[in-house]
Amino acid sequence: MNRVRAVPEKQNGSWRVVALRSLIVAVCAGSLGWAVVGTPRSEAVDEFRLVETNLLQFASFHPTTAVAALTGATAAEITPCDTHAMRALLLLEIPLADAALRSGAVGEFDKRTDSLQSRAREILSCSPRDSFAWLILFGAATQHGKLDEHTFDLLTMSYESSPNEAWIGIRRTMLATPVVLSAPKMIQDRILTEFQNLIRDTLVEMPARAYLRASAPARALLQSRIQALDPLSQKRFSDALHQLGA
Repeated sequence: MNRVRAVPEKQNGSWRVVALRSLIVAVCAGSLGWAVVGTPRSEAVDEFRLVETNLLQFASFHPTTAVAALTGATAAEITPCDTHAMRALLLLEIPLADAALRSGAVGEFDKRTDSLQSRAREILSCSPRDSFAWLILFGAATQHGKLDEHTFDLLTMSYESSPNEAWIGIRRTMLATPVVLSAPKMIQDRILTEFQNLIRDTLVEMPARAYLRASAPARALLQSRIQALDPLSQKRFSDALHQLGA
């Protein structure tokens, strides 16, 4: 029987904020305008592919635009096997869930998180090795304070299906680093190794953000991996922390 490491009730609100903020920072940062209105399905799928490309490059969309895209007739025609379009819908909905959480709109927040999990499962029904969908399910579980074996199995599936892709690695680091101390030893090593490798590969901003969001004990564990890097990589990481105001 799995042991659930639930977050204490008095910390649950702040934990939800940290977990979801990690998810939103991992997927977006700017602002764009976009619309699909009355286009044929094949063209709409191409439009959503463009949306996905922009969002994976850390762009974002105005909330009104995102809601229109999510609720429009075109989105309703997207099938689970339109993987890129489905991923775009996930990326569009994450900031809306964050906005609901920040405003205290509990009903809206629950609706958005349920939708995120539903979309992720739909993707997996057609593409069972979609690493990002597994990561979304992991993020949703941690956001609800669930840190049991099943939760880390979701993260393991994300690693197994995409172990070396930078675009997914930087997002995994944002979500996994804050809970590294709760992870089983094997998955803890993968979290730390990916964190370390991203810095070595000069992708330092997201590891730096993850480091700053980590608890003091988690930072000590991360610091041991930073100190094992070459001097230039350590300097890049230090500079990234400084740029983020640390």
